[in-house]
Amino acid sequence: MHVPDGFINAPVSAAAGVVAAGAVAAGLRGARRELDERTAPLAGLVAAFIFAVQMLNFPVAAGTSGHLLGGALAAILVGPWTGVLCIAVVLLMQGILFADGGLTALGVNITVMGVVTVVVAYALFRGLVLVLPRTRRSVTVASFAAALVSVPAAATAFTLIYAIGGTTDVPVSKVLTAMVGVHVLIGIGEAVITMLTVAAVVAVRPDLVYGARGLTAPLKLRVDGELVDAAPAAAPEPAPAGSPKKLWIGGVVTALVLAGFVSFYASASPDGLEKVAADQGIDKNVEEHAAADSPLADYGVKGIEAPRLSGGLAGAIGVGATLAVGTGAFWVVRRRKTAAAEA
Repeated sequence: MHVPDGFINAPVSAAAGVVAAGAVAAGLRGARRELDERTAPLAGLVAAFIFAVQMLNFPVAAGTSGHLLGGALAAILVGPWTGVLCIAVVLLMQGILFADGGLTALGVNITVMGVVTVVVAYALFRGLVLVLPRTRRSVTVASFAAALVSVPAAATAFTLIYAIGGTTDVPVSKVLTAMVGVHVLIGIGEAVITMLTVAAVVAVRPDLVYGARGLTAPLKLRVDGELVDAAPAAAPEPAPAGSPKKLWIGGVVTALVLAGFVSFYASASPDGLEKVAADQGIDKNVEEHAAADSPLADYGVKGIEAPRLSGGLAGAIGVGATLAVGTGAFWVVRRRKTAAAEA
C-alpha cells in the first residue's frame, strides 16, 4: 500500500507529513518506556524482518497481490510507540534506497501504514487480551484479529486522505469499496503472518514480547482494603529456551533468507493499492519517483543482469541497511533513557 507521488496533492501531503513527524516525535519519547537493553536490539530486528516480509507479495485475487504492512506485528512485539518507529524506518529506507513509496508521500505512508495500523491493531489487541484467558494462546489469537482489522483500517484511512486531497476526480465511494474489499483479503494474509511470527517468538522468549508481558501475573482481588491472590499462584514457568542473542541471530538469518532468496518467488501482480488505482483511474497523475535512478531502484542492483542475483542482493542490502539504521536509532533512544534515569 505504498502511496506514490502524485496521488495526493501537495497541501494534504504536507499536512500528513506534519502528522507523521508528530507521531515519530511522540514515538521517540514513548519508546524510552518500552525499550531496555534486551529489547532495543529486537526492535531493530523487527524493522529488518518487516522490510524482508514486505518483499513477499502473496496473491489474493485474480491479478492482485498483497504484502505485510507490519504495524500490528511491530506493536505486539516491541510496543506501540516503538512499533510506529519501526514502520517509519522501513518506509524511509524503501523510499530512499528502492524508490518504493513516494518521497513527498512519505508522510501519507507513515500515517496510513504506520500510525493507523499500530493504533488500531494495538487497541484491539489489548482489548482482546484483557477479556481472553491470560495465556500464550490468547496472545496469538488476539494478534490474528488485530492484524486482520488493521489492514482495511489503513485502506479506509487512505481513502479519507484521498477524499480530501486526491488529484483525480474519482467518486470516493468507489475508491472506498474497492480499497476495503481487496484489503480485507490482504488482511487475512497479514493476520496469518503476524500470528505465526508472534507465536514463534512467544514460544521461545515470551519475556521479550511486549504484548505478552504479565501473562502469568496472578489475578488480584481487594479484600478488606488489601490486594490478595484470587487463586493459588501457578507454578513458575520454565526458564526461556533461548538467549536474546540467539533469537536475534536467528531473526537476522531468517530475514536475509526471505529477502535474498524467497522474495524471488513472490507474486509479480500489482498490490491492492496499485490494482485499485489502475482500475479506478486514480493513478493518472502519478509522478516519477525522485529516487528512480537509485542503484537499488525497484529492488534490483543496477549492472547485474541476472534477476535472481540482482533481486537477492538488493533484498539482502535492504535488510542490512534497515537493521543498521533501526538498531542504531533504538540504541540511541535507549541510551537517552539511561542517561535521563542517571541524571
